[in-house]
Amino acid sequence: MTPRPAIEGAQEMIRKFLPHPYLTLILAIVWLLLANAYTINSLVFAILVGLVIPWITAPYWPARARVANPLKIAEYALVVLWDIVMANITVARIVLFMPNAKLQPAWVTVPLDLISPEAITVLSGTITMTPGTLTAELAADGHSLLVHCLHAPDPDEVRDEIKTRYEARLKEIFE
Repeated sequence: MTPRPAIEGAQEMIRKFLPHPYLTLILAIVWLLLANAYTINSLVFAILVGLVIPWITAPYWPARARVANPLKIAEYALVVLWDIVMANITVARIVLFMPNAKLQPAWVTVPLDLISPEAITVLSGTITMTPGTLTAELAADGHSLLVHCLHAPDPDEVRDEIKTRYEARLKEIFE
């Protein structure tokens, strides 16, 4: 049986050279997609980019984001992509067919149950990426978001949908 200090030492060494493994993987994949050439040179450079950038920026990330359930990330991404497509259709209908007099823009305050700054950032970005909504401000205490909606006849429904569709899933991922 391997002594416990040896395992912890190996884990610490891996963390030192690979401080953010998910970021390393994402950067390598994005580089390959941007290079649009799948040669050995592109692969080697993608791996270098994926290793060097997280290693250089590690001192600026004093506390790592904890991902409690990484498999839920795929589910969340699919939900967000679906919502973006549907929101594009809805916004196109509003712009093309709804008279300005019937438009009901609204400011909605979304109280947050999320604690993790990374989760709040992802939620804010998700709201902003979805056409028709925009995160305008995070409250100073970090417990609510101010969201502008292009057309929200029922602001409470918008708030509830954000909390159930996005915030609940982000809680499963980050907390």
